[in-house]
Order: sequence, then C-alpha cells, then structure tokens
Amino acid sequence: MTKPKPKPASKKASPPPLLYRRIRDDLEARIRSGDWPPGHRLPYEYELMDQYDCSRMTVNKVMAGLAAEGLIERRRKAGSFVSRPRGDSALLLIPVMREEVEARGATYGYRLLERAELAVPPTDFKDAGFGGAALLLRALHLADATPFAYEERLINLKALPEAARGNFEKTSPGTWLMERAPWTEASHNIKAVNAARDVAKRLAIAEGTACLRVERFIRRASDNISMVRQYYPGELYQVAATFTAQIRASAASRSAWRRTRALSAKVARLWR
Repeated sequence: MTKPKPKPASKKASPPPLLYRRIRDDLEARIRSGDWPPGHRLPYEYELMDQYDCSRMTVNKVMAGLAAEGLIERRRKAGSFVSRPRGDSALLLIPVMREEVEARGATYGYRLLERAELAVPPTDFKDAGFGGAALLLRALHLADATPFAYEERLINLKALPEAARGNFEKTSPGTWLMERAPWTEASHNIKAVNAARDVAKRLAIAEGTACLRVERFIRRASDNISMVRQYYPGELYQVAATFTAQIRASAASRSAWRRTRALSAKVARLWR
C-alpha cells in the first residue's frame, strides 16, 4: 500500500504590520501635527481598545512609549494628556521668560512694542525658512521693571493663521506658541554681539555693550513656524550646566560633548 504524498507547504502571506505600531503612529501623528494641542486629553484606554479592537496590553504599551518620548503625560485616574513643550532655562532648550525671571527672585513684566502683518518676511529674516504672509512682533521682557531681554520674532501665518488673531498684548509670543503650536524641532544659533543702536535703546544700555544673542528656529513637522532673535544684556545672563562623567561613551555622545565644550568656550568669552 502506497503512502499518500505529503501536501506541499502553502506559502504564508506576509504578516500585517504590528497593530501596536499602527496605533502608535496614528496617535503620534495627531500630536505632532497639532491636531491634539498641548494639554489635550487623549482617548481613554478603553476607548482606544474599542476603536482598534485590541487588548489593554497593546494600548498600555503604546501609551508607555509615547510617555517615554515625552509626548504625553499619564495622570492616574485622570487619563493621558499631550505634554507641553519643555520650557527649561537650559540654553539649548526652549526657555520660558517668566520662569527665568521669577527663578531669579524678580517680578516678571512684558511689553509688546510692535506688531505688524507682512505680505512677505523682511530682509533681515531671510533665514526664516518660509515665505508669504508673516506676523512680526517686537517685545520686551522685564525683571523688576528693568529690561531683561528684547526679542524680534517672525511667525509663519501660512502654517499658523490663528496667530493673526492672537492677543500678544497680554501674552508673550513664546508663551502663545508653547500653548497653541506644539513644536517638533528647534535649532539655535548663539553668539556674543555688541548691541546695535536699536537693540541698545530697547535694553536701556549703551550702544556697543556686550550682549548674548540667541537666534532660534522652531519647526512643526515639515513647517518652519517661527524665527526669533533674543538679546540679553551681558551682565544679566550666564550659561551654566552640570555634567556627569561616563566611563564609556558612544561616538554620538563624544561628538555632542565636543560641540557643547566648543559652545561653552564661545559663550565664556562674553564674560571676560
């Protein structure tokens, strides 16, 4: 009696993308695009379980990953909320002027000096990375009624049309952007400069006085949304950082350390 020939193994279809990754990508896209602004409450876990027909374990893994990246804050019994961009006073992060001033024990003040809607960015903002309609704001930040920082900011109205309706008389541009336009990337250009006549006048210092200028570019996804120049009188500002030694470091870490050391050396010249 002949044995039946074994059936050839059927080819398995390629497995579908992990459901975890699809949920993660969906939620992250809503956050980074600004559809869910800072402070927005995400759907509860049971709502996501129903929406994606998945287990609680999968949803919990997604939320844990988003929290680990700093995109959301998980609050016990309250739910998960889109994080506000960090406003630490560290030089390479996005500072919050009020917090910087109050951390010094001073009373914060703010004054909008100029507001203008422009058809195209002015020539001195040619590096902004966007064209078309823009909002130009010039403002002064005060510490105990003394000029602490002067800023010139350009906002991309094509990417943020709601900025045209913003109340910048009461809310500083930086605070408004933190609350309304979550950013995904920022870059800085930091330089010691001598105050030009207009900057010196705003800061109530002599023309040519040493200042720290921080030029910052803020992006959301593929859009350049803001460019700002902030000027600090030299005697009012310093840069400080704490480092922890590590026995072994990756090439990327060593490269970042060299860049930080070079930056510190440049800024240190301002105080000599």
